Amino acid sequence: MPDSNPCADLFDKPLASPFLRAVHATPVRPYYRPLQARDGEAVVDGRKVVMAGCNDYLGLATDPRVTAAAATALRTYGTSCSGARTLNGTLPLHGELEAAVADFLGTEDAAVVTTGFQANLALAALFGTGDAVFSDAANHASLIDAIRLGAAHRVRYRHADPAHLERLLAEADPAAAKAVVTDGMFSMDGALAPLPALTAAARRHGARTLVDGAHDIGLLGPTGRGAAELLGVHGQVDLFTGTFSKCFGSTGGFLAGPAHVITYLRYAARAILFSASMPPAALAAAMSALEISIDEPWRRHRVLSLAARLRGHLAGLGYDTGPAPAAALPSGPVIAVRTGDAADCVRLWQRLLDAGVFTNPVGPPAVPEGSTIIRVTLQATHTDAHADRIAEAFATARRASSVPVTPAVLARPRQAPAPETVR
Repeated sequence: MPDSNPCADLFDKPLASPFLRAVHATPVRPYYRPLQARDGEAVVDGRKVVMAGCNDYLGLATDPRVTAAAATALRTYGTSCSGARTLNGTLPLHGELEAAVADFLGTEDAAVVTTGFQANLALAALFGTGDAVFSDAANHASLIDAIRLGAAHRVRYRHADPAHLERLLAEADPAAAKAVVTDGMFSMDGALAPLPALTAAARRHGARTLVDGAHDIGLLGPTGRGAAELLGVHGQVDLFTGTFSKCFGSTGGFLAGPAHVITYLRYAARAILFSASMPPAALAAAMSALEISIDEPWRRHRVLSLAARLRGHLAGLGYDTGPAPAAALPSGPVIAVRTGDAADCVRLWQRLLDAGVFTNPVGPPAVPEGSTIIRVTLQATHTDAHADRIAEAFATARRASSVPVTPAVLARPRQAPAPETVR
């Protein structure tokens, strides 16, 4: 006999976003494609292409010195610690890497965790009842989730808008403990947060500044310490988070700041307490890559030079890559080529792949509603010939495509929505 009061089916869920539903309405399947990448190239469906969609900016993930360090740790310690850091999951390698990160960033202490996402989730332990957290509207999902998990009052300021942040800070409870949270370099378009103005506003209102340097630490600044160093405010940032999966050829994450704060997070952050620790091979790889990145600054100079060159090529072809970096700032390794709707975006992606270049098609929620991009990334191991092939693929796609690509007609991101203010 059928149930007269049928309930909803928990598994009856559509794809999460209109963008993904639109992508799946096309024959193109750009996501979860198996591939093998090495030294600026990749093998996709048995075919070698230029890899222009990888975050291994310094080209260290397959460096023989890094892989050798990982192999040695694997033989010495095995594949896993099989436990959380607090109990059986701490190796000598953990302490060595933490000391190296703290020394590199000039902080009192650092904690390494299993992923970069977890490094940001650990911040939730700082956001207590009665506190207030001010978050850039374009912050990474891991920062957004950390703020949601915390108990603090949450306020979103318009993307990269220090004046709006200042107004919101002025309106906040003067007695509340406050934090300003931002990416250093925003991952989808490579734009830098206006850290001098943000840190100044935070100081005026007694707020701490927390910066996620996932995409800029190891890459930017005179010594590679990130966007804050590049912009002259490294010492004004109270706490850094970051990852080893971009510039440091491995996986895992870190938090770096005052010793008492790091100690508190080691014992209070659920993302640290209740997760198996970073495995030996990843620790050794990250340590080796960090050392190489310090000893070989040519890597970051190389990738930034290639990015500036490619950005100029794409602009010359009529593609909209967004505002040019300020004259005194480098062109970062991320280039966001603005496209039309979801179908336009993935068609361009397929044409680029057909022309021998692998890129990343991106839509909401990773970018603002009403916009889509082809995200292009450069690596220090790209040759001049690789960069030329990327430009040639875009030129080929431009000739073959009906997708509008001139700046006058490209879909541009809408203004960030009004700030979210929720309890």
